[in-house]
Amino acid sequence: MSKTFTPADVATHNTADSGLYIIIDTNVYDVTSFVDEHPGGAKILKRVAGKDASKQFWKYHNESVLKKYGSRLQVGTVKDAAKL
Repeated sequence: MSKTFTPADVATHNTADSGLYIIIDTNVYDVTSFVDEHPGGAKILKRVAGKDASKQFWKYHNESVLKKYGSRLQVGTVKDAAKL
């Protein structure tokens, strides 16, 4: 069962102690356990932790990466804050 997060919820998960969460499109991923496996290095994931990393992700990856790792790392979806 997946959880629904606000962008503010995800923003609190920006350290190894609180968990490293990122947003890609409308999905939230916990990349804490993936940091050491990331081919680009841990520094990149730590830099985008707690943020929407969609732009950076799609610049360097394609759909096959999400198919390979997405189900293992996804912890929920993000709901947008109310738009005024």
